[in-house]
Amino acid sequence: MAIINGIRDFLWDYIIIALLCFSGIYFSFQTRFIQFRKLKESFKLTFGNISFRGDKAGEEGMTSFQSLMTSIAAQIGTGNLAGVATAMVMGGPGSVFWMWISAILGMAIIYSEATLSQIFRTKRGNEVVGGPVYYIKAAFKGQLGKVLAVVFAILLILALGFMGNMVQANSVGQAMEAAFGVPPLLTGTLLGLASLYVFIGGTERVAAVTEKIVPLMAVFFAVVSIIVVIINFRSIPEALKDVFVGAFKPEAVLGGVLGVGVRESIRFGIARGLFTHEAGMGSTPHAHALAKVSHPSKQGLVAMMGVFIDTIILLPMTVFVILTTNSLGVMENGAFLDGIELTQYAYSQTLGGFGYPFIAICVTLFAYATLIGWYFFGEANIKYLFGKKAVPIYAVLVAIFIAVGSSLKVEFVWSMADLFNGLMIIPNILAILALTKTIKKTTVEYDSLD
Repeated sequence: MAIINGIRDFLWDYIIIALLCFSGIYFSFQTRFIQFRKLKESFKLTFGNISFRGDKAGEEGMTSFQSLMTSIAAQIGTGNLAGVATAMVMGGPGSVFWMWISAILGMAIIYSEATLSQIFRTKRGNEVVGGPVYYIKAAFKGQLGKVLAVVFAILLILALGFMGNMVQANSVGQAMEAAFGVPPLLTGTLLGLASLYVFIGGTERVAAVTEKIVPLMAVFFAVVSIIVVIINFRSIPEALKDVFVGAFKPEAVLGGVLGVGVRESIRFGIARGLFTHEAGMGSTPHAHALAKVSHPSKQGLVAMMGVFIDTIILLPMTVFVILTTNSLGVMENGAFLDGIELTQYAYSQTLGGFGYPFIAICVTLFAYATLIGWYFFGEANIKYLFGKKAVPIYAVLVAIFIAVGSSLKVEFVWSMADLFNGLMIIPNILAILALTKTIKKTTVEYDSLD
C-alpha cells in the first residue's frame, strides 16, 4: 500500500497536475477559448434534438445524444457523491474551487479529444470504431505509435474496466450497508449481474440504457439537493467563503481543522475533478467517436457539455449540501467522516431518515450508469487488442471485479484508481498535443461555417 501511494503521489504531485494544467491552458488558447465562445452553441447542439426513443444511427452505432449520455454516464458516477466528499476531507473545501478550474480547462481538452476521435475513427468490417488508440497511432507514426496505443489500451482496461469499476461498486456497497444493512458483497454481486445483462447486449443496449437512466437520475438528484440547500440557505455565504478562501488559505477555513495546505487543496481538487469529468483521460472519446455528426467539431462541442453538466452543475449540489449542513470535519470513531458516508450523513441532517436511503439510491443509479460506460470504453480497447472473441471473457471478468470491489477498503480502491488513471493520461495527452495542428485546422474550418 505504501509503495502504491508513493508512486501515485509522485505521479499526481509533479507530472499529471502540470500536464493537465498546461494542456488545458494550451488548448484554450489554440481553440480561442472555445469553452466560452461556443458554450451557447454547445447547449443548442446538446439539447436541441433530445430523444429517449432508442433511436439508432445505423452503422455509426449511436446518435450524438446517445454518445453524450454514454459519456456522461461514465463522468457522473460516484465521483459526484463520494469523490467530492473525499476531496474535501483530504484537501479542504478549497479543493472544490480547483475542481471547477480543472473542469473549465478540461472543456478545451475534451473538445480536442472528441474532435480527434471523430477525425480518426475508422471501420472494422461493418463496425465503426474509434478512440485514443487510433489518434495515438496517427500522432506517432511507425512502431512508437503502435506501442503507445497498446500501452494506452492496457492502462484504460485496468484503470476503468477493472480498478475504476471496483471504486464504483465500493461506494455502492458502503451506501447500501449504511442505509439498509445489506452486506456489501451481496450488493456487489447483484450489481455485477445487472451490469452483465447490459454488457452482453452490446453497443445498442448500452446506448438504450444510458440515454434513459442518465437524464432521470440527474434530475432526481438535482431537485432533492436544491431543496436541501434552500432549507439551509442561511449557511450559503459561509459555504462560498469556505470554497473560495479555502482554495488559497485552507488554514483560514475548515482546512485548518482538517490539517491541509494549499498543495493538498490543489492536488486533490484536480485529481478528484479529473475522476469525475474525465477530461484528458482518453475515456469518453470512445463514445464520441461513434456519433453521427456533420462535422467533427460538433461532437467536440457536445463533449464539452458533458464536463459542464457533470462538474459545473451537478457536483456543486453535493458540495453545498455538505457545507451548508456543517458536515465537513465531523468525526466518528476517532476519524473524519469520508467518502459516501460523509455524503449520506450530510443529507440526513436535513432529510432525516430519508437521507441515507436517498444517497444509497442515487449512488446505485450513478454507479450503475458509470459501470456501463466504463465497461464500454474498456470493451473498445479489448476489441482493439484481442478482437471480438475476447469480449465475453472481459464482460464476465468485469462483473467479478464489481462484486469483489464492493467489499474492499475505500482507501486502497481509490489509490489504485488514482494510479492507473494518472498513467493512462500520459500517452493520451502526448498524442493530443502532437495533433495540435489538426485540432486547430478543424476548429478554424468549423468557425468559417458560421
